[in-house]
Amino acid sequence: MPAQQLRPIVIWFGRVGDMILLSALLEILHCRYGGRCHVIGAGRWPAEIYAAHSAVARVSCLHRYTAFLFDLEWWRTLRALRGARDQPVYVCEYFPRKLARVRRLLRLAGVEPARCLFLTEMAQPPLHWVDRLVSFARLTPPALRAADYPCPSPPPPAAPRLEVSAAAAAECADWLDARGWGSRPLVLVQPGNRRTMRGRRLRISADDAKAWPLERWAALLQMMQARLPEAVLLLCGAPRERLLLEWIVQATRLPTVVAAELPLPRLFALCARAHSMVSVDTGPAHAAAALSLPIVVLFGAHAQAEWLPRSPSGSAVIGLGGPPHSSRLDAIAAETVLAAWCSLAPRKSSPLAGAPLTPKAASASGQ
Repeated sequence: MPAQQLRPIVIWFGRVGDMILLSALLEILHCRYGGRCHVIGAGRWPAEIYAAHSAVARVSCLHRYTAFLFDLEWWRTLRALRGARDQPVYVCEYFPRKLARVRRLLRLAGVEPARCLFLTEMAQPPLHWVDRLVSFARLTPPALRAADYPCPSPPPPAAPRLEVSAAAAAECADWLDARGWGSRPLVLVQPGNRRTMRGRRLRISADDAKAWPLERWAALLQMMQARLPEAVLLLCGAPRERLLLEWIVQATRLPTVVAAELPLPRLFALCARAHSMVSVDTGPAHAAAALSLPIVVLFGAHAQAEWLPRSPSGSAVIGLGGPPHSSRLDAIAAETVLAAWCSLAPRKSSPLAGAPLTPKAASASGQ
């Protein structure tokens, strides 16, 4: 047990994928200090991600685009920080403008600098973001170095881990049963990311390195359906991606291909019971891996060495594309993605995972 139980405060105004990766750091801090963490983020998703996580006691969600003077949650968080000035603070934010906002919050709360650590001040951080967060969690603020807060042994897996609440699992089961999918294998497909649909007319941006041509999505889905005809191929996306999902459904022309705008709790519950997933490099891909769903991830301009999702259980994660192989998704062939998907071993924990695929000389490619 630690010398004195503390409740670490962790601050990051990241996107969905960032906040999922953060769980690798939170579990180590929970083990080191004994208390569950207080996560301070921006937007609604941190609360949705950590609603049921065993390493998290509280989540504060500041408004992303509201000045702090008019943000009630900012003032609530400030009050909470003033009441916890003896706790360790780990700041994972690295964008200068957001970092200035964090420093203002800490300064007004009267938090001692000696109790704070900043990810931006790490010497020679590892390349992969999970390793970077794990290394950061092993550091101790100067004010606490005289106490005994050892790193856990054996250490938790260097991978994010999510938990699905009982309420979210029950809601998801009802949602599936209402559509007649409760006993069918589910294959999740995430074709979009937050940059895919741009402008008021929601057109696909030609500058998006993560955009894959509609005809390739259609070809891939048709080949996947031929390999696993009993499955529902569920296209996942945020409300802004609705048109993209509909275009893919229309191009595929298969009744087993369905578009769904999914809130995060339902997406997580689906990841916990699905057969597999194919996704572009985006937040839901990290959620799938964190819930041990076998997955194929397509990379554009970002390197796998830095962003490839990780699974806490060792379930299959296959990355395709990305530097140095390519810098755009449209350099990846549909047949390459199919081969990688066919090579995934089915998960063992879900009764709906389905039988293993038996591809005809299919093999994953690192192209």
